[in-house]
Amino acid sequence: MRNLFKIHPLTVISLFIAFMTGYFKEIVIIMTIIIIHEFGHIMASLIYKWNIDQIIILPLGGITIFNELINKPLFQEFVIAIMGPIFQIIFTFICNNEIVTFYSKFILLINLLPIFPLDGSKIISVCLNKIFSFKLSHKLVIYISYLLSSFCFFFFVLRRNILLILFILLLIIKINKEEDNHELLFNKFLYERYLYDFNFKKVKVVFRIDSFKRDYQHFVSVKDKLIDEKLILKRKFNCKKL
Repeated sequence: MRNLFKIHPLTVISLFIAFMTGYFKEIVIIMTIIIIHEFGHIMASLIYKWNIDQIIILPLGGITIFNELINKPLFQEFVIAIMGPIFQIIFTFICNNEIVTFYSKFILLINLLPIFPLDGSKIISVCLNKIFSFKLSHKLVIYISYLLSSFCFFFFVLRRNILLILFILLLIIKINKEEDNHELLFNKFLYERYLYDFNFKKVKVVFRIDSFKRDYQHFVSVKDKLIDEKLILKRKFNCKKL
C-alpha cells in the first residue's frame, strides 16, 4: 500500500544542503509553512469528502493528489485549491514574524503561479472551465504552464539559483506528463458522465462532445435534433447505434 505522505527526493537533497550549510532554522520555518498550507487543502477536502491519494512534499510547496471524479463541482475544486493559501496567510498573520513573513510570501508567490500542478494552475483551471469546454480548458492550462515555466527557468538561470532551476525542471516534467495524458483525461471525463448520473442544474446545447463543459448537462444537436449526452456517450463507449 502506498504511503499517504511522500517527501520528494529533491526535498531530501534540499534538507541535507540546508542542514550542512547551517540553515536549520530557515528550513524548519519553510517546512512548517508547507505543512500548514497542505493542511488547508486537507481540511477543505474532508469537508467535501474528497478522497486523498497522496501528499507530496516539495522543496517550495506540496502537492495534494486526489483520487476523485473529474466531474466534481467546480466550486468544490476552487475552495479546496484556495484553502491552502488561505491557511498559509492566516498562519503568517498569527506568527507576525519577519522571517516567517518573508518565506511565506515567497512560497505563496511561487505556489500561485499558474503552472501545473501548483495551486495557481488549479485556480485558473476552474476559471477557464467556467468559460470554455473541459478539453480546451485543459489544453490552455498546459500551454500557460509551459509558457510561464519556461520564463521562470531562464529567469532562475540568470539568477544562478540551482534549487529553483531544479524545481522548475521538475514542474516541466509534470507538465509534459499531463500533456501526454490529455486524451486519456478527456475520455475519463466523458466516461464518468456516461457511467454516473450527475445532477447538473445547468443545461447547454452543443454540436460535438469536444464542447462538453464541467457543471453542465448537454444536449447534442444532430441533424436538427437534440440528443441527450447519455445517448451520444452510449454510442461512443458501447459502439451501438442510436
